[in-house]
Amino acid sequence: MKVTAYPKYTIIVRGYSDDEVTAILAAMEGLESHFAVEITMNTPGAAAMIKAANKQLGDKLIIGAGTVISWEAEVAAIRAGAKFILSACTFSREMIAYAKAHDVITVPGVMTPSEVSQQLEYGADIVKIFPATTVGPKYFKDIQAPLGKLRLMAVGGISKENIKTFMTNGASYVGIGSGAFNQADIHNRDVSKLHQSLLELLSETK
Repeated sequence: MKVTAYPKYTIIVRGYSDDEVTAILAAMEGLESHFAVEITMNTPGAAAMIKAANKQLGDKLIIGAGTVISWEAEVAAIRAGAKFILSACTFSREMIAYAKAHDVITVPGVMTPSEVSQQLEYGADIVKIFPATTVGPKYFKDIQAPLGKLRLMAVGGISKENIKTFMTNGASYVGIGSGAFNQADIHNRDVSKLHQSLLELLSETK
């Protein structure tokens, strides 16, 4: 998968039940080109969820794995059909090479300029700055002054209220978890309201 095909927005799915995940995926209908869906590997049954989601919607929606913090988690995610892997931590050179060999997008997590440079040297496709709200939106502009334009993803505390500020300061991508939806809508599996929340998210960055 080419990084140019990766959408700006990644919806982070962590700790939800099978039925709740199904509702979130259903809410994506018609919006598939705008979003990727990350199922975190610390969600019970994550690999099975990734496999089932890809079987259902993998031809229309980019579905991958998050919280990939070990070699074992990476292998399990890719075997389940993950199209991308994200982490709060850096990836080893070997992990990135393994992903590339399987045509999987890599998005390691970093905080410092040195870590950004290292991960890009290893061949990372996108670099995730985490936690984004700790360093703040201006950090994305500041870090690219000496390093040049980079494919950076803001993750950690992203919401409808601050998403535009991060993107106008140089974040090319954002990952958003609990801030994407009303949690009651997820619990109630209200596909219509979940879909509306996604539309509102998109409208914030127009």
